[in-house]
Amino acid sequence: MYRLEGQTVAITGAAGGLGAPVARLLGAAGLRTIGIDRVECPACDTSIVTDLADDVALKSLAEHLANAPPDILVNIAGVMRFGLHESQPIEALSLCYRVNLLVPAVLARAVAAPMRRRGHGQIVNIGSVLGLIPYPWFAAYSSSKAGLAALSQSLRRELAGTGVAVTHINPRAARTAFNNSEVNRFLEITGMKADAPEWVARRIVAAILARRATVSIGAMERFYAMLNAIAPGLIDAGLASQIRKARAEFP
Repeated sequence: MYRLEGQTVAITGAAGGLGAPVARLLGAAGLRTIGIDRVECPACDTSIVTDLADDVALKSLAEHLANAPPDILVNIAGVMRFGLHESQPIEALSLCYRVNLLVPAVLARAVAAPMRRRGHGQIVNIGSVLGLIPYPWFAAYSSSKAGLAALSQSLRRELAGTGVAVTHINPRAARTAFNNSEVNRFLEITGMKADAPEWVARRIVAAILARRATVSIGAMERFYAMLNAIAPGLIDAGLASQIRKARAEFP
């Protein structure tokens, strides 16, 4: 990592299980950290306490970031929905798509123009391997993260040559309170790996500081994502046994 004294980074979800270690590591790299969350962010230099689910609050935050743009914006805040899609309340689906996709789009919109005029900046979106390999029982979460990947790629092409980088990072599951007991049980019965949050945070921060374009964590996950893109039927066949187990556990 290199040091970035004097620059600022705004991090949504900075009080969370993944956001907090990312904030600490970015602070250690010399950045002044601004945490954005529903509560104070102890790992950050300053906090903006707000509710990203509220239209008025989101508009106010976007205006604030447009008027005082950070050098780096990191969109970590997210909402998980687990279970059969048919069982999801409409309000829960709306919140999932809002926080996972609309909020990053609104905040990226707020900072893109001032960053471009300034000639430097970085927008970082934290996706998920479940956006690359859409999983059953995670339909809303997977599709919202797939949309975030498309948003990142579109922005990268729009901002090419302006000095503004766009970084998209796809972690695997992390062992945080983001996962409820049902999600943890799903990971267990399907053999999906969950990483320590500090380990994930180090890889996220390394990608940010290197201004990488796209990073997906996990060699096998990268392979399966590529396979899903070119031969999704093979992934369907590979998931069949996991789906049988999940159906027995989560009818």
